[in-house]
Amino acid sequence: MRYYFAPLEGLTDSTFRRIHHKYFPKGLDRYYTPFFSPTVHRALTPREARELPPADSMDITVVPQLLTKVAEDFVWMSTQCRDLGYEEVNLNLGCPSGTVTAKGKGSGMLRDPDGLDAFLEEIFRDSVLPISIKTRIGFSDAEEFPRLMEVFNRYPIKELTVHPRIRSAFYKGDVDMEVFRYCVEVSKNPVCYNGDILSRSQAEALQKEFPTVDAVMIGRGLIGDPGMLMPEGTGRDTLEGFLNELMEEYVVSFGGPRNAMFRLKENWGFLIHKFENSDKLWKALRKTTDISEFRSITAQILHTLPMK
Repeated sequence: MRYYFAPLEGLTDSTFRRIHHKYFPKGLDRYYTPFFSPTVHRALTPREARELPPADSMDITVVPQLLTKVAEDFVWMSTQCRDLGYEEVNLNLGCPSGTVTAKGKGSGMLRDPDGLDAFLEEIFRDSVLPISIKTRIGFSDAEEFPRLMEVFNRYPIKELTVHPRIRSAFYKGDVDMEVFRYCVEVSKNPVCYNGDILSRSQAEALQKEFPTVDAVMIGRGLIGDPGMLMPEGTGRDTLEGFLNELMEEYVVSFGGPRNAMFRLKENWGFLIHKFENSDKLWKALRKTTDISEFRSITAQILHTLPMK
């Protein structure tokens, strides 16, 4: 089984990926970047340049994810990625954000299978890199998925990662495993599963149920349990070192501790579920705007609460 770290906007930036690999170096095969949105300006922004260092400068495998509905922009960005040494780009057809879908991007592209087909025809014809795709099973109804699969099956997709929810479900409710089963049965391309994997045992159970699926993409589960795929799991001391180094680097890159603290609060929104009897301290952590108090509360969580 191959394991991938899913892209999470505002969480899995290049700093996070580098430090995560330092403290939890085993188990993951690749990281996917939060999406880049190429434009007609044909230039990487300073942030994009920071987030896309030359591939050979890293000791991890990274796949850039692209979000656009304009084929020419996708092809231009794939060329930039190729020139930086990356070997694959990933098309985002899964983002459910209203600001994204309103522009017809992300999972908004699933509303128009014919338009999606025309877009894919152009990018598969002109891209200089292999293309993988991350998708949902429909925009407003899972009954849309058979038509979408007809479109996907027309192209040599390196890997089709399927999050078996429709766009309107966002990340709530149960994943639709029957639709995922249909996908595995009819797909002409390799399939990767994404959605609600919170432990390695869940991933292994998925492979037993779907033996032809040999890749799993995990996002929120790995944010909340960063050492999930390590043989020894997420150790308390290792987790503390990981979070301390994240804080140190974010203080520098964000220009001070206050913004670094708010970024780390996002991580703690997932991490807190790793600790038992955490309601009181989590409430205090959410409310605080003082960096010293933030450090004190997180230390109490790490040093006093039992880990699940």
